Amino acid sequence: MVGGGGRVTAGLAGWTGARIGRRRGIHDEALEPGEQVVGTYTARPTTTEHTPPAAHEGPQHQLRVTSGGVEMWERSVLLWRHPWTELRLPADGPRLRIHPQGREAGTMLLERPGAVGKILLTAKAHGAA
Repeated sequence: MVGGGGRVTAGLAGWTGARIGRRRGIHDEALEPGEQVVGTYTARPTTTEHTPPAAHEGPQHQLRVTSGGVEMWERSVLLWRHPWTELRLPADGPRLRIHPQGREAGTMLLERPGAVGKILLTAKAHGAA
């Protein structure tokens, strides 16, 4: 028999799982036919106007790399999306600057070690400058 604390924990886990699944579904709807996700990276914009997320909400910003380009998500909201052929991606250590068509879309601080290198390799393979 599950006690009261177990029910609360199970309920919270179910609620969190449903939120994550809904977010993934929204993200996957943004993909073009035949486009595949190469990687998703937790990113911290160098400037932010929002309060940090609560621990159960997951990362606030995610940079998603696909076979077609790069997308910036703030939880379930697509902030921007740029195809590889329009991008120039200068990097400085863990910072990646996104330049579509000669203007800067943002500078991201990527939390996972080696993420910038993986993104640059993917960008080169798909035609980014």
